[in-house]
Amino acid sequence: MADQFKALVVREDNGNFKSEIEYVPFSSLPTNEVLIKVGYSSINYKDALSSAGNRGVTHKFPHVPGIDATGQVVSSTVGQFNKGDNVLVTGYDLGMNTWGGFGEYICVPADWIIKLPGDLTPMEAMSFGTAGLTAGLSVFNLIQSGIDKGKIVVSGATGGVGTIAISILSKLGYDVVAVSGKNEDNYLIDILGASSYIARDTFIETHDAKAMSRAEFDGGIDTVGGNMLSSMLKSSKYNAVVTCCGNVASAEFTTSIFPFILRGIKLIGIDSVEQKADVKTAIWNLLSHDWKPMRLQDMVREISLEQVPDVLEILLKGKAKGRFVINHSL
Repeated sequence: MADQFKALVVREDNGNFKSEIEYVPFSSLPTNEVLIKVGYSSINYKDALSSAGNRGVTHKFPHVPGIDATGQVVSSTVGQFNKGDNVLVTGYDLGMNTWGGFGEYICVPADWIIKLPGDLTPMEAMSFGTAGLTAGLSVFNLIQSGIDKGKIVVSGATGGVGTIAISILSKLGYDVVAVSGKNEDNYLIDILGASSYIARDTFIETHDAKAMSRAEFDGGIDTVGGNMLSSMLKSSKYNAVVTCCGNVASAEFTTSIFPFILRGIKLIGIDSVEQKADVKTAIWNLLSHDWKPMRLQDMVREISLEQVPDVLEILLKGKAKGRFVINHSL
């Protein structure tokens, strides 16, 4: 093994942050239990924030982002992982302050790792990534709360979580209403399987003006926060369930207590970062088989590490559609 590896490194210079491909020494990696050669990683909004120097995501620079990675174990000091094992890492501190999947190698604690499900290729695993895991947890919570059919509204529909949530829900037979700020109804309906599309501003104008709106939805998956979340709550039916997992629109929302005390609506927060490995494994097993979208490959663009800076800019500008997967062999 060479003494260096290739990575996208974010450096700070007088308050400015710049991302460049560099060769870095293995000694830059943290000392943890398992060294993994990364085959594929994916790009998430949190990676874009890290690359822009967001201190709420990453405190220390220089840094290698990438909150998702899949690859093969190179060495391990623990018995549950052996050289050559195909493994998957999402969440925890990976790509935040621990160097992540935008490098050819990562070194992480063993309890961050799960073995790659047998029905899932490394490329497919990163086509899901943290976004897919979050979407899976959202759908799982709807089902566990008794929402196993009906009309479900999904916000941020062209983003990573929204894209996969819609595709899972449509495969399971739900009537899915996709809400997006982008006019991508052909993609949302023909590729993802949504039943219908509503423009974001129209949805908010229709449902957010009053303390309660007309009851339309059996459940909702919100990925953006702000007025979108309050609109979902106000337009949900009796005993509906709404999950929330993102704040790209706003970390705050305003609503009265009426949706909760007059319609018995439940609001469930979704966190995929600190979930225990057994919970992640259960969701990944569903994603690898029963919940795997029929057209997963049509939601994904495969890119090289050299293309990552341009994609990060697209994400920061809110212009991304679907998922981006980094193939470290390209």
